[in-house]
Amino acid sequence: MMTEEIEHQEAPSVALSIISLDDDADFREYITGVLGSQGHRVRSVSSPAELTKECAAQRPDIILLDLNMGSISGEEVLAEIKENYPKQCVIVVTGYPSLESMRQTFKQDVFDYLTKPFSVDDLKRVIQQAATEFGLGLRPMDRLRSELGRQIRLARTQHGWTLRELSQTSGISVSQLSSIERGTHLPSIESLVSIASALDSTPSNWFASSGF
Repeated sequence: MMTEEIEHQEAPSVALSIISLDDDADFREYITGVLGSQGHRVRSVSSPAELTKECAAQRPDIILLDLNMGSISGEEVLAEIKENYPKQCVIVVTGYPSLESMRQTFKQDVFDYLTKPFSVDDLKRVIQQAATEFGLGLRPMDRLRSELGRQIRLARTQHGWTLRELSQTSGISVSQLSSIERGTHLPSIESLVSIASALDSTPSNWFASSGF
């Protein structure tokens, strides 16, 4: 029996727009320095009002959100972010983690959870994973290729299919499907419709998730 290799492509390191909301001035200075040295554009704010103002001025790729800020409820801030920007990538940062807070934040579609103190490597890893998952820092067509590939891969996985099985159902070659899922090849409309039909999916939803 022939085995099928699944290739994984890591997103390139790119300069991202990041806002950090934290009431600790030393942490804001630290995070600005660390991420700034990696080429990211970092804005650090100390209040929800400042965060709202900065997001309105320029929507960030990632928001780093401290959950424990004295009288400020990080959970309420998170709920407001998700209400205004449902697809916003949020990474929760806290020095006082609990299983309950983790459950609640992940219910609100938080990307990941960092516990203070964390290493620079941990921070870089999470930022890179977020860039890969959300297609951050990419040009519109690059983002479209990346997101279409991700959506097709997710739909195929939900069916429990291999690439070969999807190929047999859609009539698209395994090599072409693999290239599409990796985000290196943009499918034609005809190919996209064939893939979506095979997966009982709607292409318009895939485009919408890409911001188109």
